[in-house]
Amino acid sequence: MSDRFRLTLGQLNPTAGDLTGNAALARDAWQAGRDAGAQMVALPELFLTGHDAQGLSQSPAFQRDVLAQLEALAAHCADGPALALGAPWVAAGKLHNAYLILQGGKIAHRVLQHAPRPRAAFDPAPISGPYAVAGLRIGSPIGADGETGDVAETQAETGAELLLIPHAAPHLRGAMERRLNHMVARVIETELPVIHLNMTGGEGETVFDGATFALNPGGKLALQMPAFDTAFAHVDLERGPKGWRIVESAFAPQPEVLERDYRALVLGLRNYVAKTGASKVLIEQAEGNDTALAAAIARDALGAENVRQIDVPLSDNLHAALRDELAALGAEVSAETLTPPLRGLMLRAMADDAGEMLLTAQNKSAAAMGTVAVSGDFNPVKDLYQTEVQALCDWRSKTVRAWMQGPAPSPTPDTEEARAEDAILHILLEDGGNVDDCVAAGHAPQSAQRLAGRIAAAKARNGPAVPGPRLKAATA
Repeated sequence: MSDRFRLTLGQLNPTAGDLTGNAALARDAWQAGRDAGAQMVALPELFLTGHDAQGLSQSPAFQRDVLAQLEALAAHCADGPALALGAPWVAAGKLHNAYLILQGGKIAHRVLQHAPRPRAAFDPAPISGPYAVAGLRIGSPIGADGETGDVAETQAETGAELLLIPHAAPHLRGAMERRLNHMVARVIETELPVIHLNMTGGEGETVFDGATFALNPGGKLALQMPAFDTAFAHVDLERGPKGWRIVESAFAPQPEVLERDYRALVLGLRNYVAKTGASKVLIEQAEGNDTALAAAIARDALGAENVRQIDVPLSDNLHAALRDELAALGAEVSAETLTPPLRGLMLRAMADDAGEMLLTAQNKSAAAMGTVAVSGDFNPVKDLYQTEVQALCDWRSKTVRAWMQGPAPSPTPDTEEARAEDAILHILLEDGGNVDDCVAAGHAPQSAQRLAGRIAAAKARNGPAVPGPRLKAATA
């Protein structure tokens, strides 16, 4: 029995529902591991389907296609390292979140998620035991199973010598620290080395941030992969008197808080554009930090040559003609009322004519208070309050990174009024508070009542929201 084991980790970016494309990525990863002399190649949770394909996963036809792809992958990877990847799995009429180990031309081992998150599409399952690859016994708590100790401890007690935790963990503020704390806890509980293998890439409003890492017993970091990038790592494990240990390797620097948010916005927009089949975007040329930041994000995501900004002049003749037409129908409408929908209509026509995606640039504060904005296809600043937009504008204007592709924005300083508004909005929107809570926090009663009224009015008349990258956990 060998005292050395090489594991190739694929921190990759699948596309929801694209079984053929994701299987091709898996084959490429397997080949990279084979070329590196690995005994196993591991990919993240639900890799074959993409994490946000859970709705599709309930279709019997899709389930059959998943099984066919798994069997084809197993046949392709018969001569070489084992391939481990996540996919939905049907057993006894139940749909499970599974981690499947393809080896020797077949699906050799199957791990089922024990406790899916609330409202997940999957059914719970008994705790799966460890599986063996080239003499190494591996336990794989899947996704949320790695956040509590039950599954990891059971797998350790039944012989696991390594914990490999496949995940599709999104970027949310504070999530990386929580993730690390969970994995340290698993190390302490089991006294085993732990690898947290994460997905990267944007899918809809969710951005998976990668940043795969490994810990040895005692909690010492042995590997840190980059955040927000696709990457491979060939990880060596060695068996010594105290069991298996991960040989220390690369330590990619991790971005600070503002940069993590900005990288998530850039990756979210880039992948939303690419995965919907577009390549270019149109954004209105307008004053203010929202447009400045959205345009900077678009240029960094797509390249300046793929971003078009245009001012939309509305002539007095057009306003007058429309007012006359409406007056003939008995409606008295001001130019101020007509301007936003007319701008949106003209921008939409120009974007559709050029085959471009139309971007909205509106912060969370303005949206919550019912400010009218162009209704586009994607809003890169959707989950940022107005003061957060200003802070990111300021950071981007002072920062240079190799991945940045466009000129920096020129931020407009925020005001005391904006800071007070955002503080009240945070209590009302994020904390689920009311006017009394705002007053108790030291805010003026009139301001809190005014903003609460605007939020209520906006909710009553707003239609479906334009999608955008999510940076904070959803609130009830």
